[in-house]
Amino acid sequence: MFGFFRKLTAPFTKMKSFLGSKIKALFSKGTDENAFDELEKLFYEADLGAKTSAELVDKVRNFSRKEKDVSSEAILAFVEKELLSQLSKPTTKIPEAKPHVILVVGVNGSGKTTSLAKLAAYYTSIGKKVLIAAGDTFRAAAIEQLETWAQRIGVQLVKAQPKSDPSAVAFDALEAAKSRGVDIVLIDTAGRLQTKTDLMQELAKIQRVCQKQVPGAPHETLLVLDATIGQNALDQAHTFHRFTPITGIILTKLDGSAKGGIVIAIQKELHIPILWVGEGEGFEDLSPFHPEAFVSALLGN
Repeated sequence: MFGFFRKLTAPFTKMKSFLGSKIKALFSKGTDENAFDELEKLFYEADLGAKTSAELVDKVRNFSRKEKDVSSEAILAFVEKELLSQLSKPTTKIPEAKPHVILVVGVNGSGKTTSLAKLAAYYTSIGKKVLIAAGDTFRAAAIEQLETWAQRIGVQLVKAQPKSDPSAVAFDALEAAKSRGVDIVLIDTAGRLQTKTDLMQELAKIQRVCQKQVPGAPHETLLVLDATIGQNALDQAHTFHRFTPITGIILTKLDGSAKGGIVIAIQKELHIPILWVGEGEGFEDLSPFHPEAFVSALLGN
């Protein structure tokens, strides 16, 4: 059923970017200050952020001064090397605790619930017994969505009535997981960032419940971010990380967008690893993050 996960070794195939060709065209006639100004604009438009864009342009400027008659291809290669240096290669987390508890957070519309379902499908495909907790009780649609996904994937689901206490759902899910010998528990959460304080207090309560039920839980807290919203994604990461320690990021909606540079801005400012990227709505559209493949796709190579 899950043979499509072989595609995970070839991520970012749906990203559409012309950043590399624009850089080459920019420096095809020399390296004057106008070219560097335009380069900074290109970086900013790719969502690298103002600070990262300015720093990277300074490095390119210094590189071009040291190299006599530097070619546009050489400048592009230098940019690629510098972008790679900003990214850390994520380490694969091997679940040791049983159950291994993963809290999935993010604002509504980021692709949080769908990403959780994709993770459930992934862990099922490698032989893990998975249970999903439908903790976004403020959205009946989220509960229904997870129920549909759980049936399709063939995993267990713990849910409650809409408007129920999310921490109670987490409690019931962990009780069930311990009694049923479940390997992985994935807990969905609400994403109402417009009521920021209440949301963060709610997440903190869920964390406390997890810790009481399973020592060391949640073992992972994954933040789902929408790549298409650019710098707003960085703001969201700052907010969530301030209230609940984030261990990794799932970046969604990288299909058809050249704005993936937000990945670099997030890692540079928060030092949180990007673990997964989503490029569509299907099971097969979840990929482990590979820095080399990502930078190549960002530049359109």
